[in-house]
Amino acid sequence: MNTSCFSPVPCQLQHQHGAKLVPRHRHDASYLALVLSGSHEEAGDRGRFQVSAGGIVVHGAFEAHLNRYLSASSLILNISLHTWQEPAAALMQIDDPDRAARLAERDPRAAAAFVLSTMRAAPLPMADWPDQLAAALAQDPHLRLQSWARAHGLADATVSRGFRKVFGVSPSAYRAQLRGRLAWRRIVAGEQCLPDIAIDCGFADQSHMTRTVCAVTGRPPGAWRNEVK
Repeated sequence: MNTSCFSPVPCQLQHQHGAKLVPRHRHDASYLALVLSGSHEEAGDRGRFQVSAGGIVVHGAFEAHLNRYLSASSLILNISLHTWQEPAAALMQIDDPDRAARLAERDPRAAAAFVLSTMRAAPLPMADWPDQLAAALAQDPHLRLQSWARAHGLADATVSRGFRKVFGVSPSAYRAQLRGRLAWRRIVAGEQCLPDIAIDCGFADQSHMTRTVCAVTGRPPGAWRNEVK
């Protein structure tokens, strides 16, 4: 896993032709995805967004998402960030994506600096119930899915099918990913003991947290805690 300020290639162009769906996947470092042309929908740990030229989706380390491409071709500039760097807003935008592309051709680091200094939070779209559930799971790691479904007048089976259709994973698996990543962020912050983190993040016990953090990040909590020390 890269922990330098930028990866060896701080900016990388991604051409997408023809594919309508890229299944849910995970990246091990933070990055920004700036759309230069075309449009697509992304559904991940930060929610669901439709983005076109000038739109930027923020990805934290170990977040998972899927992509649905809405145009025949798309061009995306991926900008690597420090592993621990994570802008607060999930959806950003810039006014001059073409300038970012031109800079990336000559000086990728200058392109990254330009985007980071000029991007601003974009308005979030109106949410339907799968988006509302995703946001609720992100806000409350202790959320009970059955209670949420009853409160919104939905059957458990409807919630499971509808959520999977949008986000590519069941609500319980989505919640486990969020819990594991939340625990990882608190572990590397180094401010709490591991048993307390497990309780706060909704795990049954520390062993449960260890298994989930390993599944999400590839390394156990102790290894992460030792690295930040």
